[in-house]
Amino acid sequence: MILILSDMPDGTIGFEAIGQVTADDYRDVIAPALERRLPDLPLRLLFLLDDRFESYAPGAVIQDIKLWLEHLGDWTKVAVVTDHDWITNSVLDLSRLGSGKIRTFPPAELDAAKSWLVRDED
Repeated sequence: MILILSDMPDGTIGFEAIGQVTADDYRDVIAPALERRLPDLPLRLLFLLDDRFESYAPGAVIQDIKLWLEHLGDWTKVAVVTDHDWITNSVLDLSRLGSGKIRTFPPAELDAAKSWLVRDED
């Protein structure tokens, strides 16, 4: 399941993954939220995958890659907040595919991730 985070800084959007993330989560939650922001605003996105996150369904992985590639030029900054090593490594691999800046943060640094998203430097 994906939830939209309500306590995000202006100009950003945040999502939290809980349990298993499915392709439907991308279709029903993430894609519509991003489309509401495009084309007027650059995408500054936070994705929280802490200890409540369990897994990605195979279809969700495909949707994640598809979404990343469809919006390749739209990403200004992406903060992935997680302590899952495999996600951190995947994020580093994906960062090589696109423009914009992407960075991982441990869950204890959630506020730092939000601050980083709104800074113009970095």
